[in-house]
Amino acid sequence: MQSGLELRKHAVFAKRDGNAMIVAMDHGSIAGPLDGLISPSSLVRTCVKANVDGILATKGFLDASVSEWDRSTSLVLRLTGGFTVLGGGFEEELIVEAETALACGASCAAITIKFGHEREGKFIRQASLAIDQCHRLGLLVMVEALACGKIKGKTFPANDGEAIRMVARMGAELGADCIKTHYTGNKESFASVVEGCPVPILILGGEKGRPLQFVFQDIYDSLQAGGRGIAMGRNIWQQKDLPGMLSCVNGLVHEKWSVSEALQRMGENP
Repeated sequence: MQSGLELRKHAVFAKRDGNAMIVAMDHGSIAGPLDGLISPSSLVRTCVKANVDGILATKGFLDASVSEWDRSTSLVLRLTGGFTVLGGGFEEELIVEAETALACGASCAAITIKFGHEREGKFIRQASLAIDQCHRLGLLVMVEALACGKIKGKTFPANDGEAIRMVARMGAELGADCIKTHYTGNKESFASVVEGCPVPILILGGEKGRPLQFVFQDIYDSLQAGGRGIAMGRNIWQQKDLPGMLSCVNGLVHEKWSVSEALQRMGENP
C-alpha cells in the first residue's frame, strides 16, 4: 500500500514546499461547543475558502459539515479519545477504527500518545497496533506526541526541549508518518527535535490566550528550525478575524511571510 501512503502524503503536505497547514477542530468531543467551534459548517466553509491543507476532525464533526468540504482539503480523522472535561482524567482510548477513517475519506488518522503517563504502556501499544492497521489500508498516521512525568527526577513543562525531542522520536519509532507536538520555545532546541525525528513535525497551538505576535513567532521560528507547519485549533478559530488569521498562517507556512507581515495583515503593530 506504499503508493496509497504516498498519494495521501501529497494530499496533506503541499508538494511545492513539503509543508502543511492543518486546522484542528476535534475539540468538541472533549470540551463541547467551544467559542469559535459552534457551527461546523461555517468553520469548514471558511477554511476551505482559505485553502488550508487539511482539517483535523471527528467523525461527527465531519457528518455535520460534509456539504462544505472540498476535494482539495484533506481530512485528518481522530481515532483516539474516550474522555471529556466532565470526567477530568486523561484516558485516551482507541474509539474509531482505521476502516472507518478510510470510509470517511480520510487521508490521515490522528492518534494521541501521552508519553510518561502512568498508562503509557497501553497508549503505546494501542497506537502501534492502530498504525499497523492504518498502513495496511494505505492510510497515513499523525501521532500527537505529548510528554509528562519527570526527567532525572525533575518535573518538566509540557514544551520542555529534551522531553519533546524524546517523544517526537518515540512517535516516529512506532511508525508515525508525521508528529504533532509542542514547539519548544526557541529555534535551537526545536532544531534538535527535528534533527532527531525522521518524519515531519507539525506544531500544536494549545489554549488561546497569548498575543498574536507570540503565536506567529512560534510558527515562523519552528519553520526556520526545520518544522513542517502547524496543526492548530483554538489559536486560529477563536480569533475574531478568522479569514485574516487563516491568510496569515498560510502566508507563514507556505509563502515565507515574516512575522511583521502577518501582524500587519491582522492590523497589529510589529
